[in-house]
Order: sequence, then structure tokens, then C-alpha cells
Amino acid sequence: MDNSTDPTAMNFILLGLFDYTKTHQVLFSLVFMTFIASLVGNILMILLIHTDPRLHTPMYFLLSQLSLMDLMLVSTIIPKMAANYLLNSRSISPAGCVSQIFLFLTLGGGECFLLAAMSYDRYVAICHPLRYHVLMSHKLCSQLVAGSWLLGGIDGLMQASATLSFPYCHSREIDHFFCEAPSLMHLVCADTIVFEFFMYICCILMLLIPLSLIVVSYSLILAAVLRMHSAAARKKALTTCSSHLVVVGMFYGTLMVIYMRPRSYHSVGHSKVVSAFYTIFTPVLNPLIYSVRNKDVKGAFRNWLGKTHAM
Repeated sequence: MDNSTDPTAMNFILLGLFDYTKTHQVLFSLVFMTFIASLVGNILMILLIHTDPRLHTPMYFLLSQLSLMDLMLVSTIIPKMAANYLLNSRSISPAGCVSQIFLFLTLGGGECFLLAAMSYDRYVAICHPLRYHVLMSHKLCSQLVAGSWLLGGIDGLMQASATLSFPYCHSREIDHFFCEAPSLMHLVCADTIVFEFFMYICCILMLLIPLSLIVVSYSLILAAVLRMHSAAARKKALTTCSSHLVVVGMFYGTLMVIYMRPRSYHSVGHSKVVSAFYTIFTPVLNPLIYSVRNKDVKGAFRNWLGKTHAM
């Protein structure tokens, strides 16, 4: 560690995603507009679900939690990145860095388990419709959501505290636009093999276990859909599930590329692009995917617009 009395000497330097060329300024503007759209879309989704009685079902309760996690995720990453770019300051304090790591891993890990809970909800709705309200009770939904937040929080706390316990005696420049555990490992001047193995095991638990549950749920759903005699029922089931599968594919695919590749295969530029996808673009796509293809959400939105105009 630097022994300088200047407190800013202890700060990390985020090299960022953009330079100050005309092209990058345009790209930054697009990212910032995407951030605003993500805020508006996820806040609107949460408000619609909590204010419209037709959306007071387990599926939409879980969806509101997904929107909340996405809302917090973009708020954890993008404002600091935008402030640094606009102020031409790339500094981030150790406390700010550990906060980003903790929140990012908490929200990412929590979303993994939440998506598994959402797949179980669809399995019960399609395969056991008559017992749906018994098997997906309000108590169980609350437990699934609480468990998702708790498991994500435990993972975030362990990895964040371990990451910044290492000595950073080389350059403190992080070639990324936010503090991410794999990027910080390049700056450590100690042996990180044990920690990287620990982080890899955490990734298996946080990614592959929920993904396995999702695959099992949708395999059972597909078998049930193929046995349906009504074409309308098959179309409704597939439409609902396809939206969820698109979200699962985008989220898990990008996270596995970052966290489950060997360190020797990490490319800084490639990692930045993939990280940008799941921290910036995925959160804005989720409300669009679930609203555009969902009649209940579109109906709730029309009712909300009608009430707004009537005021």
C-alpha cells in the first residue's frame, strides 16, 4: 500500500469505458439515455405491479423484485461512471470500490436465485394449475425472495471483504468502468490462487445450481406443454415462458463468460463489453420483454395512463 499521507493516494483509478473522442461522447450519451430508460422502465414496472390489483399474483410479485434488483444494479454502477466521465475524474475510494463489489455481487447473486424462483412459479402454474395458490402461497413467495436476497448478500459480503484484504502494491489502475473482483485481481501483488479457487466455487454455487433448477423446471414445462390439446393454451404457456427464458439466457450467458472462464482467457476489452451488456443493457431490456409480450402489464399501463389523464 502507498504510505503517502494524501488520502487520495489510496484511491483506485477506474480507466473507464470511454475516451473523450466524438465517437465515445456519442456512445456515452447512448449509455446514459439507456440508464435513464432503465430507471423509468423498472420504476414504472414496480409501481404498476403494486398499484394494480390484477397484478397482485406470485408471478408479478417476483417480477417486481427482479425490477428492484435491476434498478439497484444500474444505480450502483452507472452514476459513478457518468460522474467520473463528466468531471474528468477517474478516482474511486476503497470504500466506494468495496461497496460496488458488495452491491454488484449481492444483486447479481440474488437475481440468479430469483430467476430460479420465477421458473418454479411458471412450472407450478403450467403443470399444477389447480394447486397453484397452495403451492405458490404468499408465505412461500416471501421466503423465496428473502432467500434470494440473503444468499446474494452472503456471497457479496464474503467476496468483497476478501477482495480488498489483499495488498495492492502495484499500479492501482483498474482497467474497467467499475470495481469488479476479477479486474482487481490483476493488481494484487500476493498469491491469489486460493481466493480465485474460492471465487470459482462461489460462481458454481451461485450460477450453476440456480441454472440447473431452471433447466429442470423448463424441461418439465416443455413436456407438459407438448401434452396440451388446446393450441391456445400451448401458445399462452410458450409466450409467458419464452419471455423468462430470454431474460435467463442474457443474464446467465454474460455472467458465465466473465466469472467462469479461466483467468488466462480473460481479455480486458472483451470483459468490458460483456460487463457493459449485463450492467447497462440487460436491466433496460427486462421491463421491455415482460411488458411488450404481456397483456396484463399492458392493460395495467393503459389503466394507469387513463387515471393520470383524468386527474
